[in-house]
Amino acid sequence: MTNSGKLHRTLRNIVLAAGVSVAMFLTAAGVLVLSGATRQSSATDKNSTPGAQAKPAEAPLSGEMVIEPEDVAKAIQSSSAGKPLVIQVGFHILYTQAHIPGSEYLGPASKEDGMQLLKKGLATVPRNKFIVLYCGCCPWTHCPNVKPAYEALHAMGFTNVKVMHVDDNLGTNWVNKGYPVAKGD
Repeated sequence: MTNSGKLHRTLRNIVLAAGVSVAMFLTAAGVLVLSGATRQSSATDKNSTPGAQAKPAEAPLSGEMVIEPEDVAKAIQSSSAGKPLVIQVGFHILYTQAHIPGSEYLGPASKEDGMQLLKKGLATVPRNKFIVLYCGCCPWTHCPNVKPAYEALHAMGFTNVKVMHVDDNLGTNWVNKGYPVAKGD
């Protein structure tokens, strides 16, 4: 075999080995993504990033606990005294980019300091007040914020709490549908 033939075979073997390594890496990364594993954010303040979650929600909320975006849009635009108190329980960066007009930002409920902010912010609110919680950081089944917020409000004695169903994210399920949007703090 000539030197060029040996070189060609050696290069081919290197490329094959590299291809296997890359395929193994991509397979491992795909398994992590498909299993829902993500890095956990260490910050919960204004520097928190969307999608930085510890784990997916145990189970999505359903039935009477849920309100659809269309119904929230109607409720906030109504002139009745029964307008809901709308609270964003996700990441601050998402709130500043786009949020439901009139909604309050009370921290990511998946984090202890976010949960404390939520409880403090609602301490004086009447327990029968109509409250709508939303996040919008990620797909509904993976949201780390809405279920803990819902459970905390019920533990505090709130009796009229609903969670807005955000199937994909706030951009897709609210902004792109033409519902009202506010930006900034």
